Amino acid sequence: MSDAEWVVMRAVPPVPAWMDGRGGRPEGYCHRQLIDAIRYMVDNGVKWRNMPSDFPPWKRVCAFFRRWRDNGLVREFHDRLRERVRKAEGRDVEPTAAVIDSQSVKADATVKNDSRGFDGGKKINGRKRHVVTDCLGLVLTVLVTPASTTDRDAARTMLPHLRETYRQLQLIWADGSYTGYLVDWATQALGLALEVVKRSDDMSGFTVLPRRWIIERTFAWLMRSRRLTRDYEARTDSSEAMVLWSMTMMMSRRLARLAPARQQRPRALTPAA
Repeated sequence: MSDAEWVVMRAVPPVPAWMDGRGGRPEGYCHRQLIDAIRYMVDNGVKWRNMPSDFPPWKRVCAFFRRWRDNGLVREFHDRLRERVRKAEGRDVEPTAAVIDSQSVKADATVKNDSRGFDGGKKINGRKRHVVTDCLGLVLTVLVTPASTTDRDAARTMLPHLRETYRQLQLIWADGSYTGYLVDWATQALGLALEVVKRSDDMSGFTVLPRRWIIERTFAWLMRSRRLTRDYEARTDSSEAMVLWSMTMMMSRRLARLAPARQQRPRALTPAA
């Protein structure tokens, strides 16, 4: 990451236990080195063992990735960055509306049969990423399942946690795959309005649909990270962590671009010498 990025995000990562007086072994490398190594791996799609020698040893980087994944620290890190981006864009910290959709990707041979499936609609054998974003396209939550999991079943799992986490959330836009019992269930059980945005019958070819283009743009952002073009992770929670790491790169770069504009202040006039 650039120095400008580190300036705006150096206080965002969670504080290690040993620095907060809660015990534990001090880390041998600073967070910037470890985060840089993970960002390089996600962005370029290299194997852990192929990590360049400029970074800490790959075993240390992998251990750092697993520790943040298992303790929920990568999600905390991601959510803190998202809050800062929303504030910088003049939005409230918590969103009131969201967009939900899914993306099917092929799975590598390292993915076991019990966590992969076949998406008959997309003709893909692999996994499916179920993502909920805010109106800026920033990820609120992500769930990775076998590709055979329907969008409605995944939403039934995601929406209660989403409602509990974001109390001000009132409206969710979705596509036609979320129609049916899910709309009534979301309204009655969770108090969420699930609005389905459909294509009209007279549309032909590619057409930008209201609100749905937001999450499609998010999927395009994710596909810039080569590690996400195919699912290589043996565990689904590792796949979810990779999505969050990819979004942190996009958000830190956006914050670095917005920082100079926020720091500009009119200079006071000084009398001539």
